[in-house]
Amino acid sequence: MINRMKTLATVITERGQVSIPSQIRRQLHLRSGQRVMWEVLTDHACRMVVVTEPHVSGAEAMLGYAAKFRKPKTTQEWMTELRQGDNA
Repeated sequence: MINRMKTLATVITERGQVSIPSQIRRQLHLRSGQRVMWEVLTDHACRMVVVTEPHVSGAEAMLGYAAKFRKPKTTQEWMTELRQGDNA
């Protein structure tokens, strides 16, 4: 059920950011890092749509998981490691 509330206003920052009022965040169950899409309706109106990400299970859910534990290497580090393999 949609709970109708009074109109709420926010201000756009210099970087083009806006804050979503807490009432709306709670009602829509929005969380930090969640994606939203903006759709222009008219010259003075737009709609924000919450992106619902599909639940991923199985092996596909593990994609990228190991990267959390691996220190990123520079190109030079990769090249050195690869060249050491040539001498083995």
